[in-house]
Amino acid sequence: MFGVLAGLLALVVVGTGAGRWAVFTSWRAQMADRSQFMAEVVDKKVEDSAYVDGMLIGLDALPDRKSLTFRARIMPFEDSALVALDGAWRKWSSNWGERQNPTGHTNWVVAVAFSPDGKRILTGSSDSTARLWDAAAGTSVVTLAGHADRVNAVAFSPDGKRILTGSEDNTARLWDAATGAALATLAGHTRPITAVAFSPDGSHVLTGSYDKTAMLWDAATGKAVATLEGHTDSVYAVAFSPDGKHALTGSWDNTAILWDAATGKAVATLEGHTHSVYAVAFSPDGKRVLTGSGDGTARLWDAATGKAVATLEGHTRRRGAEGADPRRRGAEYGARSRSPRPFSEAMKDDP
Repeated sequence: MFGVLAGLLALVVVGTGAGRWAVFTSWRAQMADRSQFMAEVVDKKVEDSAYVDGMLIGLDALPDRKSLTFRARIMPFEDSALVALDGAWRKWSSNWGERQNPTGHTNWVVAVAFSPDGKRILTGSSDSTARLWDAAAGTSVVTLAGHADRVNAVAFSPDGKRILTGSEDNTARLWDAATGAALATLAGHTRPITAVAFSPDGSHVLTGSYDKTAMLWDAATGKAVATLEGHTDSVYAVAFSPDGKHALTGSWDNTAILWDAATGKAVATLEGHTHSVYAVAFSPDGKRVLTGSGDGTARLWDAATGKAVATLEGHTRRRGAEGADPRRRGAEYGARSRSPRPFSEAMKDDP
């Protein structure tokens, strides 16, 4: 009797084990099929250039916290989806890198700008050219060749149809943004041009120079309209007010000056910085002016009166050598060196 019971028990155990194994192997096959299916879906997404969607789907097939149980750990890992995910990531990151790192210039890129519609990128370089790029693809659309020295500053017209460049060759140039054809050469400065800007309506342009002046030009003819004289050192930054009625310049003489854009006469001198003024801007409503200086501060000013409103303190790094131009210093170092060094490294040489 005991032998019969033992035999029956053995049959039950064997039957149960066989059933469980059958379920186990079936489940394992389903998981492998699922992983392979997910891999195919990921590959299809990649073919359609939907890299992010493909990666999200692939991630769903990877082990998670629930996979840390003993039952899951004894399962062989099906890596089809993982391989597909890795491929999607590599293709996406590779394309992203190409889009974000356009190549073509042969020397330092020292100036950049977006077109008003965001579809084009403009770069200025120490290789004496400016380039127009497709912002989505990162491909060069046209090369603006004509300057005889480094292109220090670039800008788009408000309608995006024209381009303005300022160069170390003492000239600024107007270009057709669609074809890259040169429209006009703005000659009048006696030293390199450091900054350029279009008026809000696109009718005029403003240039600043190491010759201590800024100049207003007719954007249609390229003729000089007015020379803004008043600074005692290089003009490093320029801007138009939102209504186009005023111009603003920042200089290595530690001041900024507000100008009447119609007459070219100085309206107010903004004094208070103890070092060169490297950056200037108007508030969107044109009522305030903002300046940034080598003294480690930014200052807010009343655009109507030229009076200081606030000093923004907090930055701790101040420029060392008087009148040192970070762009010029970096470029000159690159010219002396066999291989260009980042500006951040070149700047460490300053006390």
